[in-house]
Amino acid sequence: MGRFVIGISAAIESARWAVWQDVETNISQRTYSVGVADAGGLPVILPASESGERAPDELLDLLDGIVLAGGADIDPAAYGAVADPRTVGFRAERDRFELALARRALERDLPVLGVCRGMELLNVACGGTLDQHLADVETHLHTPGRFSDHEVRLEPGSLAARAVGRERAAVRSHHHQGVAKLGRGVVASGWAEPGGAVEAIEIPDSRWALGVLWHAEEERPSPVIAALTGAARSQRVAA
Repeated sequence: MGRFVIGISAAIESARWAVWQDVETNISQRTYSVGVADAGGLPVILPASESGERAPDELLDLLDGIVLAGGADIDPAAYGAVADPRTVGFRAERDRFELALARRALERDLPVLGVCRGMELLNVACGGTLDQHLADVETHLHTPGRFSDHEVRLEPGSLAARAVGRERAAVRSHHHQGVAKLGRGVVASGWAEPGGAVEAIEIPDSRWALGVLWHAEEERPSPVIAALTGAARSQRVAA
């Protein structure tokens, strides 16, 4: 059967190295690909492209699951809002590509994991909206500019609890936005403590679709990434 292939969305950022200065790049933290490889999958980085936006099936035909990775804010126009002054760095081409990819993956019932920005994007893909500056009211975001350590409470029996392996967990977060209105078919299944912000969402009518606001890729091994790859493996065997 071969190894199951997990696509990981790439960020678009400006970088400099050697003689290249302020070059537009496709960037993916190695923790994502390492997590997939640790779980027995074959990681493939997915750069944003107009062709992928127009015809996501060409990519999805090659994949057994996808990770919508973290990164910059999502363009508020994607969910019908005006940008807050603190909503910065968004790249419309990345948003359009990942929204097309996520929506078609859900239609095909392909396993989908959204991490941080990826959770927010999964909600937007289903018609939901975002709180553009959650940090105004959430006390668990205690260290601006750094990871904040806190606990999450997970709904018993939920996909989130099964993926993590327990109903409470210590996690690391770095974000300033979060879910406002839940998208169609999306339910909340995890909450930050303290504060109560939504930290996990899932789509019960999908075979396997989960979003977590904490940085699950920073754990090694990552039980959440392992759960995604396990779902991809099961789906490949069933097919």
